[in-house]
Amino acid sequence: MQQSTPPVHPLRRLAQYAHAYRGRVLLTTLYSILNKLFDLAPPVLIGMAVDVVVSQEDSLLARFGIVDVTDQLIGVGLITAILWGFESLFDYLKAVGWRNLAQDIQHTLRLATYDHTQRLDMAYFEEQSTGGLMSVLNDDVNQLERFLDVGANEIIQLITTIVVVLGMFLVAAPSVTWLTVVPIPFIVYGSLKFQQRLAPRYAAVREQVGILNSFLSNNLSGIATVKSYTAEEYEVGRAAAESDQYRRRNAAAIRLSSAFVPIIRIFIMGGFIAIMVFGGILVINGRLNVGVYSVLVFMTQRLLWPLTRLGDTLDLYQRAMASTGRIFRLLDTQPRVIEGHSTLPRPVRGEVVFQNVSFRYQWRDYEGYSDNRPHVLNDLSLHIPAGSTAAIVGPTGSGKTTVIKLLLRFYDVGSGHIRLDGRDIRDLSFADLRGAIGLVSQDVFLFHGSVRDNIAYGTFDASLDAIVDAARTAEAHDFIMALPDGYDTIVGERGQKLSGGQRQRISIARAVLKNPPVLILDEATSSVDNETEAAIQRSMERIARGRTMIVIAHRLSTVRRADRIFVLDNGELREAGAHDELAAAQDGIYAALWRVQTGER
Repeated sequence: MQQSTPPVHPLRRLAQYAHAYRGRVLLTTLYSILNKLFDLAPPVLIGMAVDVVVSQEDSLLARFGIVDVTDQLIGVGLITAILWGFESLFDYLKAVGWRNLAQDIQHTLRLATYDHTQRLDMAYFEEQSTGGLMSVLNDDVNQLERFLDVGANEIIQLITTIVVVLGMFLVAAPSVTWLTVVPIPFIVYGSLKFQQRLAPRYAAVREQVGILNSFLSNNLSGIATVKSYTAEEYEVGRAAAESDQYRRRNAAAIRLSSAFVPIIRIFIMGGFIAIMVFGGILVINGRLNVGVYSVLVFMTQRLLWPLTRLGDTLDLYQRAMASTGRIFRLLDTQPRVIEGHSTLPRPVRGEVVFQNVSFRYQWRDYEGYSDNRPHVLNDLSLHIPAGSTAAIVGPTGSGKTTVIKLLLRFYDVGSGHIRLDGRDIRDLSFADLRGAIGLVSQDVFLFHGSVRDNIAYGTFDASLDAIVDAARTAEAHDFIMALPDGYDTIVGERGQKLSGGQRQRISIARAVLKNPPVLILDEATSSVDNETEAAIQRSMERIARGRTMIVIAHRLSTVRRADRIFVLDNGELREAGAHDELAAAQDGIYAALWRVQTGER
């Protein structure tokens, strides 16, 4: 039996993204260490001051030639000013360094995740919610930034504190060092146990964040439906249920993480009391200098007390690792539609051939993907000559739109072949295949921006003259000029400031500007009025010259001038021919549809 490869810990994978910044990481780590070294100086300075006051001419500074007590105290003050200045400098440098590193690593990881997400196939997006993906791309990446901004520095400074303070104890008072060391193993062990128990709780929190974001995103997208059915109270109730689940999952993590500090404080108290009592006994017995004793008491506090911060640091760490795990699970998702590497011969003519194509959508359940769903297309063969206009019609659910999705390779055929200019589209690169095809969908998507930007989308270097020419061809120029700012008018999110017909004609202008050898109109007139339909039909006649046109339509009046009409029913080709030929057939599917739409008996 083949052994499965154990999953790589998210922290190790995160280190791969930080590798490009290793020089800055090392430098910023040095800033953190130096900041902590100078931060540990005050207890030493206090010990020196106590030594001067108690020992006077016999103090440590007196051995360096500074005999006068006043001069010794002034010297301690000058040293304090210098060390505090360095501590402040390195505090600034490490803060700037870690924050900028957090921003840069976050930026790199977000772009890598977004780029990978865009390259996944359409099936993935149909199975995932937009809100869930947004929670990964935004919330989870931001959670990681919080840990890099604060947690990494605290871990480095804690290690520095332990090494430096224990070193001082071993040099100054080796006989009492063990009193300080004893609590540390208990604290570390307790931290690790808390970490193990916190991990699944924070994973559950991050999953619920995705569910909540998905719910809110979906409802805001459908706000018109919510309002039209006066369902605001109902939706608030649903939001309350999801938010309450998020609150309860967070509460479970909070109860555990909040218990960490009180428990650790007990061990810290034991170590602090031990060094204070036993160290004091050594001073009374003359075995330990009172100044050194002062330093040791303060250093014990500086060593053990930061360990209480370990709880907060572990809290940040576990949140970050839960988020990082979700990010890398997304990055590990591989597309099922694999890009080819071949190119089309130039110039592209636009001949499209479907040869014995069968296809069915896969159903995803808890055990993975299954092929239990019926075929949408069955042994479909079509031939659309280059430069011709072909129409694909049929009842709802006959497979018309699936034909277009397969031609664009949003999905791969189950069996058979699709060829463009004689090349199997599975062998072509996406840029070559989709660059040769323009799509005007029934569900027009306009980006938040100007009319000009939306027409030029995909042809980003187009001149204004070329944009205007494309708009004239699509019969969109006149209404665009009537807008408040003409081509610079902002269309709003998804083009909501424009009517359906206006959005449709801008979409056609976008496809015209791309000037593809193959142009697909998928139900381009399904949601427009008769006047707009007439304008779109006039546009189609101009656009069709010199290119292959594929028109998907319910309104048969839109396709009556097509060179060839293919009639689909239940995923199979039932009829093919010109309009007059098909409409004349007494028992044909097309003829029946034509009679229904024209009112003929």
